[in-house]
Amino acid sequence: MLLIMALALSLSGCGVVPGLADAPTPTPVTSQATSPSPSSGAAPSASADRSATKAALTISQARQAMREWVGKYNAALKKRKWWRQNALVDSLFLEAALHEAVLERNHEAFRWKPGHKPINLTGTLTVYLPRPEQQPSIGDWFIAQATYKDTKGHARPHVLAFFRSPGQPFRLVVATPIHWGQRMPKPLLDADGYITDMDNAVARAVTEEYLNFWNNKKKEGTSGYRLAKNSYSRKAFPAVNKGLYVAFAGHGAVFGFRTADGGLFFLFALVNDPKHVNQVLSEALLVPKGSKTIQELGANWFS
Repeated sequence: MLLIMALALSLSGCGVVPGLADAPTPTPVTSQATSPSPSSGAAPSASADRSATKAALTISQARQAMREWVGKYNAALKKRKWWRQNALVDSLFLEAALHEAVLERNHEAFRWKPGHKPINLTGTLTVYLPRPEQQPSIGDWFIAQATYKDTKGHARPHVLAFFRSPGQPFRLVVATPIHWGQRMPKPLLDADGYITDMDNAVARAVTEEYLNFWNNKKKEGTSGYRLAKNSYSRKAFPAVNKGLYVAFAGHGAVFGFRTADGGLFFLFALVNDPKHVNQVLSEALLVPKGSKTIQELGANWFS
């Protein structure tokens, strides 16, 4: 199942995806100005009817959709100050990825080089797709694993999640490279090759624990889960907290699936209140079967 926060999804308009009633909800993003400002959009209930008739997304279509997105993304990066073109940014990004695009405006203000780099895919493109009946009624999503160069020029596996509304192209929601020495877990597939639903209760606990850790408000482990001792967050937080750090207001969409060995994989990002977008932390996590430890497979800090 897809677990999604009630975030508005565009700069020039207001798109929404199903809301999670018991999760903290940041103010929606709309940004016609330099900084994001609130939107009046409201998200439909997570229990919305999913039986609406629509063509089922196939793995080959999802794979092609990502390749098409990469082409559009690379073309956009060639445009002068692309991050200032709201319609262009809207056509490519949602949620956390949208916040990263907005942060390019800060890079411009500080005369820093853009943080976004062209994507040149190499190797096999793997798609993780839920059953058609498990897709939300307001759109489709999939997770992809692809190899391309990171911001330092090293070829690395990355994991990305995409979402589309009916009649619209897919847009990037969240992405992160996989840490050196780690790999994506094998998913538990059904007889038709679709991934199996993640556990929403564990997803809530895991995102709660990451928010708590980074915002440093409660005793660690209050959620029932703890970050692994060797996690990126444990190493990064002391250094990051000394700089210009803005507390995270919540998280975006949580994508995930059950793994072949009984564990749970999650992909999501922590985000600021849109009025004060300073950084985005994207996470690819694994909770092994029977464990209360959150292992970090990949992470990306964008500020």
